[in-house]
Amino acid sequence: VRGSAIISLELLSRDHPGVVNDVRPLLHKLVAGDPVDAVRRLAIVGLRNGSARPDTIQLLQSLADSDDESKDLRDAAASVAQALKRK
Repeated sequence: VRGSAIISLELLSRDHPGVVNDVRPLLHKLVAGDPVDAVRRLAIVGLRNGSARPDTIQLLQSLADSDDESKDLRDAAASVAQALKRK
């Protein structure tokens, strides 16, 4: 259910990026500690369409640099962090 909600949020945020900003604290919480890696990766992708806030970039960069995370999660975090830095 969490994954489906995040996918819907990501789709909606393509035309309305402010939606991500409204739920950013929840997305940060999911990225940082959801027990399901797939949900964490979806939350990372969901952050891509929001504004480039330093706290989001720092969180994503920290995950990208962590040896404790899966390669898929690190790659997703690095990709979205770079996209946000370019905004």
